[in-house]
Amino acid sequence: MISIIIPVFNEADNIANLLTHLLENSEGKNISEIIIVDGGSIDGTQDIVKNFIPSSDSEHSSELYREAFSNVLDTKFQKRNFTRTDAQLGSEIGDPESSSGWHIQSKILFLESSKGRAKQMNCGAKHAKGTILYFLHADSFPPKNFDQFIINEVQKENEAGCFRMRFDSHHWWLRLASWLTQFNWRASRGGDQSQFITKTLFNTIGGYDEAYVIYEDNMLINELYARDQFTVINKKLTTSARLYRKHGVWKVQYHFCTIYLKKWFGASAEDLVAYYKKNIC
Repeated sequence: MISIIIPVFNEADNIANLLTHLLENSEGKNISEIIIVDGGSIDGTQDIVKNFIPSSDSEHSSELYREAFSNVLDTKFQKRNFTRTDAQLGSEIGDPESSSGWHIQSKILFLESSKGRAKQMNCGAKHAKGTILYFLHADSFPPKNFDQFIINEVQKENEAGCFRMRFDSHHWWLRLASWLTQFNWRASRGGDQSQFITKTLFNTIGGYDEAYVIYEDNMLINELYARDQFTVINKKLTTSARLYRKHGVWKVQYHFCTIYLKKWFGASAEDLVAYYKKNIC
């Protein structure tokens, strides 16, 4: 079973669409839970996520559930400790398995953590019940049946990897960069492509290095390549080019390449984040 872990910070514009996408493009039998780990959002992200999780002890739970179901989701799920039976819910909203592969007992969990993707993802991993961890950015949308593709790789003894990627942009450079992600080259890797890894291997490595505020994904990826434990699933995940649109393709690409080279030549985690804050934030 897969535990999907999504670190968020001020993702009100994306999180509802992502949750809907995940629920509509996977099967409940393969998903242990979806864990959203918030790093202190102030834009309403928390409220949006919680509307996906009706509370059994709230007098408004039924209304919140129906609102989330009808306005955002075309699927069925429940929060932990949701006490009504499948039959009771079925009488309110129909057959719980009629519109997707999800079963009513599937879970979306909301956690809070100190800010920082490494800290947030490690927090999610500690609470995960699945044997496979799937780390996903809030603006990255995996392909249909992503869950089964991941399980297939683990069954082939590929304990870690990612999907190839495409940006939601027609810029020729970003299209080229997207095309290169199909190859199993370390230089083509990044967190936007998502990351699946068995929980056993993740714990063996020690999780994400929380000293890194940026580049944390690459630090884990480097450990996986060193162990010859990385594969690329040849299915396209779509990720947002919002950072490139905000700052310009060439500026962002230049600074990302500089960060990569700085790390190659031994820059510390503090050096990398200082450079990022100065030139990109």
